[in-house]
Amino acid sequence: MTEEADPVTYPSGIPKPSFAAPAATPDVMLVTGMSGAGRTRAAGVLGDLGWYVVDNLPPQLLGGLVSMVASDAKDGLAVVVDVRGGGLFQDVEAVLDDMAEKGIAVRLVFLDASDAVLVRRFEEARRPHPLQKGGTLLEGIAAERALLVPLRERADVVIDTSELNVHQLRDRITSEVGEEDAPLSVNIVSFGFRNGLPADADFVADVRFLDNPHWVPELKPLTGLDEPVRDFVLASAGAADFVRSYADMLTLVLGRYRAHDKHSVTIGVGCTGGKHRSVAVAEEIARVLRERDIAVRVTHRDRPTS
Repeated sequence: MTEEADPVTYPSGIPKPSFAAPAATPDVMLVTGMSGAGRTRAAGVLGDLGWYVVDNLPPQLLGGLVSMVASDAKDGLAVVVDVRGGGLFQDVEAVLDDMAEKGIAVRLVFLDASDAVLVRRFEEARRPHPLQKGGTLLEGIAAERALLVPLRERADVVIDTSELNVHQLRDRITSEVGEEDAPLSVNIVSFGFRNGLPADADFVADVRFLDNPHWVPELKPLTGLDEPVRDFVLASAGAADFVRSYADMLTLVLGRYRAHDKHSVTIGVGCTGGKHRSVAVAEEIARVLRERDIAVRVTHRDRPTS
């Protein structure tokens, strides 16, 4: 009977998990750094970009996670590790060495900020520092900074967020992963006021001031998608000026929304029943915006389907 070898352990005494590197590994990013420097925000940005994100994972589980999600994490795997992990966090460097031995490259991104900025952020959030315990906030920050020195020195990228707002941090993270942020999703929804406003509308245009095809017998059974109705509505007094000025306003606003971290916008265009005027005007506004290289999706909530 042969004697079993003792299991290999990480420095903290946790047995080293056994895993095999998958044939094709996703891009793997380890996000760490000072508490209050923006780790959670960075993780959210990566999630928006399509990465598979896990927050506060014990580092010892990273290898198994890579193997588990290799086929699903098409855009990459991002893992946030930090001092919240307590004693388990101390094994991060050993885990990274182990991953490298198995041929799995892990990009280490370290988020930092000045002590003064971190103090301000913690005071604004009214939360204690994870290493503060019974001491002062600055003592907790100092303890964390000392603990993280080896990882900061090992980091592939160090991002100082002291002077970055949330939008600038998003741009920096997006740039670091070599991707372009998703374009703004613009949705135009025609609707009838009698059925209520779209619950998710950011803008609402009321086109009930236009001539109503409902009162024209030959147009009543048609919808705003039919050419006779469209021509009638767009020939109404004020229609052309309204579409042009409203599209100009939207062009200005939509051009700034992405810079302020807004991902989608819904524009409601309403008339009484949602069948004629709103449908025709929604389609016309979309046409003008598309001519300006703005991608638009149009739906007609209350238009009869038959």
